[in-house]
Amino acid sequence: MILKDITLKNTISPTAKAGQDQETNVAFYLRRAFKDHPSVFVINDFKFTHNDETAQIDHLIVYPFGFVLVESKSITGEVKVNSFGEWARSFNGKWSGMASPIKQVELQQRLLREILFENSHKILTKVLGLQQYFGFRRWDNICVVSSNAIIERETMPKEVSQKLVKSEFLVEKLNKIMKLKNSIVRLLNFTDMRPDFSNSELVSITDFLMSQAQIQPKERIEKVLVAEEKIPNYSVSTAKVTSRLKCKRCGETSDYSALSGRYGYYIKCRKCETNTAMKMPCGHCQSTNAKVSKSGETYFLDCGDCESSERLL
Repeated sequence: MILKDITLKNTISPTAKAGQDQETNVAFYLRRAFKDHPSVFVINDFKFTHNDETAQIDHLIVYPFGFVLVESKSITGEVKVNSFGEWARSFNGKWSGMASPIKQVELQQRLLREILFENSHKILTKVLGLQQYFGFRRWDNICVVSSNAIIERETMPKEVSQKLVKSEFLVEKLNKIMKLKNSIVRLLNFTDMRPDFSNSELVSITDFLMSQAQIQPKERIEKVLVAEEKIPNYSVSTAKVTSRLKCKRCGETSDYSALSGRYGYYIKCRKCETNTAMKMPCGHCQSTNAKVSKSGETYFLDCGDCESSERLL
């Protein structure tokens, strides 16, 4: 399903026009392949801001097992990549260096992971009382170049070559990455252990992303999903939470105030007036690479390793 089309601009320079034509061409292939697919969602020209950084993703694909970021590049001559991952292109017989589109899309992916990770408690549902998160999902990047480009693959690093395709081979590459099967086939295939998003979670994820781009989600998304599933909203649950927070001095587990200071968030015990940092090891994987975040009056512990999100208070 196409959630957002290409935003056409009035371009004057030949370079900008060629770039827009390539994005439009890629969007055409994506539309032809996935416009009627009930569980593949395409957001073209996706722009969002997070932590004072802005990313623009040419084509973002959300599917049951993860995400694919597609970077479009208008290259009509030859393209080479050396062993250091440095790119070069030819134009009218002259060679010049160019920024790596693979590195560019990796930066965009990092910011996308951050915004989804920090909002996982708003987007994903709970299963048996446990908050779901974005860990162990597929994250893939593809760079799509013009069909008339000449790709020098013999000297190109394998990891780069695997991510570089021409426009007409994009859908074939995506199908190999996503490996979509119907639910019956998946049940019979015991080797496919990929964690997947439920239908309602797919709607929640795409609605959240569209809201970041300040675009209203299309109502028709809900019509293609299972009617019995309840679509989650973005409100944070106010149900009573059993927290691991406690005073480091007297062990008090409830009579304290949540505050923030120079070194981050902490609790102040009302009984012995001791300050205790909220930061602690992850409750899922015990990693120390976890940080505390706040949403309204609710505090969360977000793990940077397993990408779980635990409500503290």
